[in-house]
Amino acid sequence: MNEQQPFELKSNAFDDWQPFVVCGKVHKISGFMIEATGLKAKIGSLCQLLGVSENKIIAEVIGFRADITYLMTSEDIQGVHPGCSILQLDIFPTIPLGNGLLGRVIDAEGVPLDGLGNLTDVEPTHLRFDPINPLDRALINTPLDVGIKAINSMLTLGRGQRVGLFAGTGVGKSILLGMITKYSEADVIVISLVGERGREVKEFIEESVGPSAIKKAVIIAAPADSSPLARIKAAETATFIAEHFKNKNKRVLLLMDSITRYAHALRELGLALGEPPTAKGYPPSVFSKIPKLIERAGNGNTQNSSITGIYTVLAEGDDIQDPVVDCARGILDGHIVLSRHLAEEGHYPAIDLEQSISRVMDRVIDAEHKRLAKLFKRSFIKYRHNIDYITLGAYQKGSDPEMDLILEKKNSMYAFLQQDANTKVDFEACKKLLKEFDCFSHTLPQVKNGG
Repeated sequence: MNEQQPFELKSNAFDDWQPFVVCGKVHKISGFMIEATGLKAKIGSLCQLLGVSENKIIAEVIGFRADITYLMTSEDIQGVHPGCSILQLDIFPTIPLGNGLLGRVIDAEGVPLDGLGNLTDVEPTHLRFDPINPLDRALINTPLDVGIKAINSMLTLGRGQRVGLFAGTGVGKSILLGMITKYSEADVIVISLVGERGREVKEFIEESVGPSAIKKAVIIAAPADSSPLARIKAAETATFIAEHFKNKNKRVLLLMDSITRYAHALRELGLALGEPPTAKGYPPSVFSKIPKLIERAGNGNTQNSSITGIYTVLAEGDDIQDPVVDCARGILDGHIVLSRHLAEEGHYPAIDLEQSISRVMDRVIDAEHKRLAKLFKRSFIKYRHNIDYITLGAYQKGSDPEMDLILEKKNSMYAFLQQDANTKVDFEACKKLLKEFDCFSHTLPQVKNGG
């Protein structure tokens, strides 16, 4: 009887084996949302729809319930049929990072939109936000020159601040953003255009940003006709790119237009996943993700590494009590409100001083600047409150010395707060111009003494 020979494993025994693959089936489609069965994919991983078209249709896993996996794609899903096969790729999306992004316009996935060819000098990186220790942030103690008189003098911003630009439609929001882009002191500018009309994307790049600022800018665009996932990714990709440059000891200016349309995309996604609607139809997850995104901006652990975030917030119907407006106001370090009434008067930028505030202003300016700004603001607001009374002729000259001086200086105050879009006024020049209104201290001794 022959002895049994021991099993010998050949070195090439697995060469002909095929890797194990998981395929699911399309169960239901609603808009950009795909429900699939048979998958065991991780949240955030990618899958591919098979046999649909010559172009690969890639979808991202965004959730699951029991045996149903929810996927969303940013591409056209025309041609998908019931039972269509879905290949589980088990890989996560990446975005390009590097100096090769400067001067380029890309979509939410990092694909160039500007027709300038493929990106060079970049490395694909997984989009992942690591926790930030709040004690690792440097204090905000340096003013940021944005080249705009009304902001530099009355609403001074600090490097590393997060501020909201609250506005309705048609009050000059895009023009003001363009001025901030061109005139701000920053090493790198990252601009995220979320849910804007496609026509406005090119207009903003060519007219508001201009050829000089575009050289140090990265623009991420997801127009209004993009999928909710693409609009969400545009905001998150821009923030991730800004963090990359911040970690390279760069002073970064992050402009996001708008955080409201980011919230709209989150609402579409949340409702599609079955979340319960709350205020104005927004599911609870929206109000947890907005702070997480905004909190990524701020100073690094050195003075040269910072992300100054400016986020536009659309007040629908000029309603400043909108839930997204209220949420953003609570997490931001200040807000600049644009007034439709001032815009209708031809006052640009139409900044409402009474409703606007910079919460770090007192920390980044000197005592003299602080005193003059308080004098100006008090006098201007007093005039605005009494303008109807004055227009009707009910005010008699000499009855209030303070109001007499305000009326004498009102044209100068209005001229000081207005500025042509093609004119830059630096921070030191703004402080000098503000000294013209030191005369108000003679009628306001309580403000002069610290008020």
